[in-house]
Amino acid sequence: MTSKLIVGLGGTLRNGSSTEAAMRQVLRRAEEKGAVTRLFTGGEINLPMYTPGNVADTPQVASLIAALREADGVILASPGYHGGVSGLVKNAIDYTEEMARDERPYFSGKAVGCIGSGAGFQGCNATLHALRGIVHALRGWPTPLGIAFNSVGRVFDEQGNCLVPELDRQFAIMADELMGFAA
Repeated sequence: MTSKLIVGLGGTLRNGSSTEAAMRQVLRRAEEKGAVTRLFTGGEINLPMYTPGNVADTPQVASLIAALREADGVILASPGYHGGVSGLVKNAIDYTEEMARDERPYFSGKAVGCIGSGAGFQGCNATLHALRGIVHALRGWPTPLGIAFNSVGRVFDEQGNCLVPELDRQFAIMADELMGFAA
């Protein structure tokens, strides 16, 4: 039996951001269930602006696209920036256009967990909604549970462990859904 590959894409350029910590929690739980995981965050997704027909030929772009092509499941996570997905995350997602002519284009048939974080509930919920719309546009299957969390206050400890029990349960549920729905 082959392990399922779950790829996380998102976060910020700040090491240890709450968005990155949330992805790490879901990926850790997927690993506990036997998944192989890859995480693309921070500098790994600080890519040149996506330009159709003139795609940046960098090792980071090649690695991201190769991992997304192989993925059985994906996590997209973004902080809420002014009511939507951050430019950093959206630009990285735009590179999936390089998968448009694949036998299995974009995220076709893949389970995709969506996580929105923000300094308040309006931003994180708007971001979650935007991510789910992006997943639909890329032919993916958003997991039934999408996670929106308020990053104000102490949500994670220094080691990245979640300090909010209900949110921690949501990370476990998302990992279960990704593993259960992964092709």
